Amino acid sequence: MKVHELCHVETMTCHVEQLGLVDYAKGLCVQRDRAAARKADLIPDTLLLLEHPHVYTLGRNAKKDNILLSAEQLTTRGVQVFEIDRGGDVTYHGPGQLVGYPILDLAQHRRDIAWYMRTLEEVLIAVARDYGIEAKRLAGAPGVWVGNDKLAAMGVHISRWVTSHGFAFNVNTDLRYFGWIVPCGLRDKGVTSLQKLLGRQVDMDEVAERAVHHFGEVFDLEMVKEVESRQSNVER
Repeated sequence: MKVHELCHVETMTCHVEQLGLVDYAKGLCVQRDRAAARKADLIPDTLLLLEHPHVYTLGRNAKKDNILLSAEQLTTRGVQVFEIDRGGDVTYHGPGQLVGYPILDLAQHRRDIAWYMRTLEEVLIAVARDYGIEAKRLAGAPGVWVGNDKLAAMGVHISRWVTSHGFAFNVNTDLRYFGWIVPCGLRDKGVTSLQKLLGRQVDMDEVAERAVHHFGEVFDLEMVKEVESRQSNVER
């Protein structure tokens, strides 16, 4: 056998499920289902890509008064609120925002949460660069930033080294909804989107394609798209 054959390491695969617009509660169920399956080694690493209707989510460290609206005002605006098990404070999800939930077994990659967060940020920095935007990290503030404005928020949960939750990348997001919270508990920071930075609407499918490409590149994974319908993926 040749030496290079002895040294060959097979690239791991990651399944990609593009689910479209999914109610937040249903999205949580899908994540938990996939995470349980990944822990049991029933599925490979998986990347869920989707959008949510208007919702504010509160992480484990969130302060409820960082939501600036009353319950009545939230109802009037059609905004739901969920307390969840990811890290971080309050953030917003809504149409026009690409949400990514990687379900990865870090035991198969690197058992290092800081490394995982940095690597996930690098994926989104690369996507921004594709559009001519120089995004960066900001010390002490997870996510992806353009100047003092956050382009992508991040918050993760890890159980038995399997990840869930992930990132929210503002593409054509209605940024007014961030004005009714203190995003991530940071009062001295702003929020931006690809649409605002470029001065035009951006094709969501194109952004998703770029995110999948860079995710595979940065994590060294072969990305395999699921061919099932979006509806069957959500209900599976």
